[in-house]
Amino acid sequence: MTDQPRDPDYRTLIEPTRVRSVVYHDPRIFEQELERIWHKSWVYVGHASEVPNKNDYVTKSIGPTPVLMVHDRDGKISLLLNKCPHRGNQLCAYREGNRGTFTCPYHSWTFSNTGDLIGYAYADGYENADKSKFSLGKVPRVGIYRGFVFGSFASEGPSLEKHLGGAKASIDQLLENSPEGELELTAGFLQHRTKANWKFMLENETDGYHPAFVHGSVFQVTDSGIGKLYGPQSTALTRDFGNGHTEFDLRPEWRRIGKPLEWFGTNEARFPDYVHAMEQAYGAERARKIMIDGTPHLMIFPNLFIAEIQLFVLQPIAVDETIQHVTALQFKGAPELNRRLRQQTMGSVGPAGLLLADDTEMYERNHRGAVINDPEWVTLTRGLHREHRDNNGYLVGHSTDEVPQRGIWRHYAELMTSRG
Repeated sequence: MTDQPRDPDYRTLIEPTRVRSVVYHDPRIFEQELERIWHKSWVYVGHASEVPNKNDYVTKSIGPTPVLMVHDRDGKISLLLNKCPHRGNQLCAYREGNRGTFTCPYHSWTFSNTGDLIGYAYADGYENADKSKFSLGKVPRVGIYRGFVFGSFASEGPSLEKHLGGAKASIDQLLENSPEGELELTAGFLQHRTKANWKFMLENETDGYHPAFVHGSVFQVTDSGIGKLYGPQSTALTRDFGNGHTEFDLRPEWRRIGKPLEWFGTNEARFPDYVHAMEQAYGAERARKIMIDGTPHLMIFPNLFIAEIQLFVLQPIAVDETIQHVTALQFKGAPELNRRLRQQTMGSVGPAGLLLADDTEMYERNHRGAVINDPEWVTLTRGLHREHRDNNGYLVGHSTDEVPQRGIWRHYAELMTSRG
């Protein structure tokens, strides 16, 4: 009998300011992440605006697991596993649509969009069979916060609102940029496949240390002054909300500048209809403050990234492969602004975009470097001496500090060592 490999000891792999490189590339660790993170905690799945009508559906995933996000015939949003319980065939191959039933293409079993088995082909072979035993699998818990739909395979655990904690305020900040207080994800998704571990993306999304170098050429070409937001003189902050949620908070810089829509690289005169709609919705003074603060730069653990003008969803496929799904943010009641949001998203993360190409190169180089054993640790000490708690009790640091990365790994270690 061969000895079974022992489980990794995460207490020896993750320390408060450093992480062993093996955590990024060990297939055993990836499998345990699926079990202890992706199948136990809340994971972002989609947005309610993607299924606005009864019988609308869209194919999504929780980690590598395919699911159907359905606005079912009863008016509820539910998450069904995209697998026929007969012989395991993929039930639905279309990305989106509107239908009250799903029929398996293999043997023609048909299910309602609530997951119930309706009927078999050649039913005489199933005389007296109990159809209730062959319903579609469901994600046990579905939570929705202001249109953002999350799922959890764990039948018990903290509520979604408790899980989100302080990150809720940043979602609220995002939605204030709509005159109607709502988001509509209607622009469609691009998919970027990256040969790198998902955690490199998780760490990078609120990393304010890299942009001046990785994106330096973009900043020089655009001549927008945005590069200064990521330099030593910036007043922007990094923040750890707890539960793995982190933020790169640019509001101190925008408030220092004090110009509405500066966060978007434009001004009020370019968007008169949007400004008027915001003033009608919030009053002139409140609207001005909202348009100065702009939208957040927020990473909700483990997979939802709101990046000012666009939304990313991380989907781990394998230990060394991740898909990033990205779409332009679209605000209800703001068609004038939405056109520009779509254009800028294509320019930054579209097929010929510059920003995501820069980042993807770094992700893949990071992954190639992770398999080199010397040095075996990656270091996360930047700004440790100056991190402190803000008025809400969250850890904050300078815009270039590694406060978010330390917070992410602290939460990751808790999940990976928990047996609950």
